[in-house]
Amino acid sequence: MEQSVIRLSHCQKEIFCLWVPEECPSCGEQLGGSRLQEAPVSLPSPLTNGHKSSCCLLVAPAHDNLDRDFDGTSDLHTGISSTAGVVYNYTRDGVRRDQSGWERCVSIPLVRPDMFHLLAQWDQYLERFSNGPTWDPAWHSFHEDDHNCFSFCLHFLNGVLAAEGRAPLSRDDFTRCFILPKMRRVSKYTRLYRHIQRHQYYLVERPQDAHATD
Repeated sequence: MEQSVIRLSHCQKEIFCLWVPEECPSCGEQLGGSRLQEAPVSLPSPLTNGHKSSCCLLVAPAHDNLDRDFDGTSDLHTGISSTAGVVYNYTRDGVRRDQSGWERCVSIPLVRPDMFHLLAQWDQYLERFSNGPTWDPAWHSFHEDDHNCFSFCLHFLNGVLAAEGRAPLSRDDFTRCFILPKMRRVSKYTRLYRHIQRHQYYLVERPQDAHATD
């Protein structure tokens, strides 16, 4: 997804496209953009560069997905980014420290910018945790259901929460509150983008309150 999705309004329609057309695809009228509500707006992609997202949980298509795309059916892989954007992720071979390969992923911030004490110790926590025997293949084997990349991320996060004197998160709670909302947005954006690629435009009725003052 190199281009941004553009949204504009005309003739009571929301028009989504990859470039601004000369004519409205619904009514055929020339698009002058004379009114503020008709001005094109670029919609931000829900995918970010994980190597530029420090102290985040990252979700990306699994390494065996050659296209590295979120297609809704392929397995996903998770990791934790350091303050420098190195992505720690658990695989069958143990913990990897990736400096590339996470350029298009979902990023979920785990530390507020004002948590200076935690930011200062983040990399030490992450390195010490990753070197533990729990993630050494000689001690514990990777298991797709209960000892996997997500287990690594959740155990690390709960370790940080414990150090901060906070209650741990269950797998279900963390998935429901943090991951699913992001993944729903990715899924919606991906479907929209692919529709536009096939048909040039996606049109939908504009909400009534958006043009109540026209």
